[in-house]
Amino acid sequence: MGGVREPHTGWTFLTNHARVLAAIADDHSVRIRDIAAHCRLTERAVQKIIADLEQDGYLTHTREGRSNTYHIQPGTPLRHPAEASLTVAELLALLVRQDAEHGRQRQQQ
Repeated sequence: MGGVREPHTGWTFLTNHARVLAAIADDHSVRIRDIAAHCRLTERAVQKIIADLEQDGYLTHTREGRSNTYHIQPGTPLRHPAEASLTVAELLALLVRQDAEHGRQRQQQ
C-alpha cells in the first residue's frame, strides 16, 4: 500500500468511500491503519466509511483473531440514480484495469 503521500486539497473524481472500497478490493485483510495511509484519511474516517459500506450492504466482514477479513458484495448497485445500472464489481473492475495500465506505463519508463 505504500506510505502517506502529500496531502490533497480541492475536489476529486472519486469519493473517499470509493477509495476505501478499492483498497479493500486490493487486499481483503488490509488493516484500517493501512487503508487510512493509502487513502490519506484518518483511521476514524476509515472506520466510519467501512460502517457506512456495511450498513448499506456493500461490504461485510468476519473477525479472524485480532484482524478482519472484508467481503465485498459485488452485485450491489451503485447508490446514485445515474449509476444505478452499474454494480460495485463493475466499478472496481474499471479501477483495477486503470491501475494495472498505470503500473505497466510506470514499468516502461
